[in-house]
Formats: sequence, C-alpha cells, structure tokens
Amino acid sequence: MKLLWDIYEIQSNAGVLHQIKLRGRIRKFTIENEITCIAENASDTMNVVRFALLESTDPTKTIEYVQTLIPGIEVKRVLGAVENPTLSKLKVNDISRYAENIS
Repeated sequence: MKLLWDIYEIQSNAGVLHQIKLRGRIRKFTIENEITCIAENASDTMNVVRFALLESTDPTKTIEYVQTLIPGIEVKRVLGAVENPTLSKLKVNDISRYAENIS
C-alpha cells in the first residue's frame, strides 16, 4: 500500500519561523486532533517550515491553527500526491531523479 502526501509550505516576511518550536506545535496539534502529519524546517529555502498531510486529509484545521500562532503567515500547498516525502528539500521529491533505478 502506498501512502501519498500533500506538502504545504509556511512562509513569513514578518518574523522568524525557525527556532520558535513551530514544528513541535504543529506536531502536538495534529496528534491531539488525530491528524497524520510530518513537519520539518526547510533547508533549501530560508525561513520556511513545511508539513505534509496524507493526500485525503482536509488541511483546513491545520492551516487555521498555524495562522492563529503567527499572524500574517502564508500557507500554501506546494506538492501533491508525493510518495515518501522529504520536506527539507523539495527537489528530492522529483521521482524522475530516481526513474532509471526504479524497476
């Protein structure tokens, strides 16, 4: 069985997103609300945090929660239906990078 994930990106021009325990807050919220989620700081883009939800999951509750934590942030879906996602670097999720090695 394949699990497919939708990846969302959180950005802010107003303040720092790393070192404020945002990943942990997202993780705690999703655990408490029985939402399957992965959260990680981006290493390929400054001041970005990414989270992934299973493809069939409505992101509304998670996005609204994050927006209550930090006013003025932007949350957008950046990739959909990704197998085994890597959140720190989006380019790693391009399956064509591995196509010749997949049988």
